[in-house]
Amino acid sequence: MVQFQHSDLLKTLPKQFFASLVQKVGKMTAQGHDVINLGQGNPDQPTPKHIVQKLQEAAENPINHKYSPFRGYQYFKKAAADFYKREYGVEINPDEEVAVLFGGKAGLVELPQCLLNPGDIALVPDPGYPDYWSGMALAKAEMTYMPLLEENNFLPDYSKIPEEILADAKLMFLNYPNNPTGATASKEFFEETITLAKKNNICVVHDFAYGAIGFNGQKPISFLQCNGAKEIGIEIYTLSKTYNMAGWRVGFAVGNKSVISALELMQDHLYVSLFPAVQEAAAEALLQSQQCVDELVQTYESRRKILIEGLQEIGWEVKAPDGSFFAWLKIPPGYTSESFADYLLEHAHVAVAPGIGFGKHGEGYVRVGLLSDEERLKEAIERIKKLQLFQ
Repeated sequence: MVQFQHSDLLKTLPKQFFASLVQKVGKMTAQGHDVINLGQGNPDQPTPKHIVQKLQEAAENPINHKYSPFRGYQYFKKAAADFYKREYGVEINPDEEVAVLFGGKAGLVELPQCLLNPGDIALVPDPGYPDYWSGMALAKAEMTYMPLLEENNFLPDYSKIPEEILADAKLMFLNYPNNPTGATASKEFFEETITLAKKNNICVVHDFAYGAIGFNGQKPISFLQCNGAKEIGIEIYTLSKTYNMAGWRVGFAVGNKSVISALELMQDHLYVSLFPAVQEAAAEALLQSQQCVDELVQTYESRRKILIEGLQEIGWEVKAPDGSFFAWLKIPPGYTSESFADYLLEHAHVAVAPGIGFGKHGEGYVRVGLLSDEERLKEAIERIKKLQLFQ
């Protein structure tokens, strides 16, 4: 068989760090061990029944067996606009300010290719979602990392970015509630971001994947709630986390019409939009009762309490996340994030994600997902306790 060489572009793509974690977990499981996998970011609850029912009904309609309009159905775009008006008080024009996406990841990876030329600079959080790097590699653009440090509540410190970098930067990625740190952002921070972006003509892309998940009665704010946000940026929303629709691959971008136009033009050449029945089900999710979302947040809050209090009881000094379904935990002395994750997997059969996989400033931490039921979380704590790492 002829072995065809990959293109130079494919060779520039970043290594998928978490593929190795999946392989390690798979190997341990194949050996017969019961692994509690807290390293994943895959929601464990089913999609709410009323959304599934809408998909079933829509799938039976022959009109949905045809190609969708290239840029998606208007009813879905209007549902996204109505959702933003109801949840955040933000006015969105469905005709010009909404782009339908194959999940949030697609938009995040496409955007650098839409807005950047080879050699252009984007500001990227560190630690951050690794697929930001993928889009940058495909655009042949350059990244300047913004450290997210605990002493600054895991927000970038713009005063530390050199003026010449700010002047040259064309794009900035933000993500709050944050993956992996679980931090949330304030309105004041977003306002500071808008001022900076306007001064330097930087397009801000706010990844709002965990927008529904805030704790202690605090609802995370949308970037677009701040005055001037639509002038300089967009927000990307996915239904994966809010409605447990990760496998459905449906999301949308809202905001600055020139950026939305660029996304839609790019997607004209890649797709013929989503399966129409998925668009109908997504509109149903956005427009109908949000009780399922409230119940989901309560589930994560209960799991958060069990995890954080349980780890503190065994002597692990950890802090509770303010949002998202992740906890960001400092590792004990004497380990790297990867060696500590390997140790937990080998000796406790508990999988966590090494912080280094999210960037240089992720070293010293591991990410733990609130994506196992309460009994499994308690069992994981007991297994870690037996290792006597925190005596």
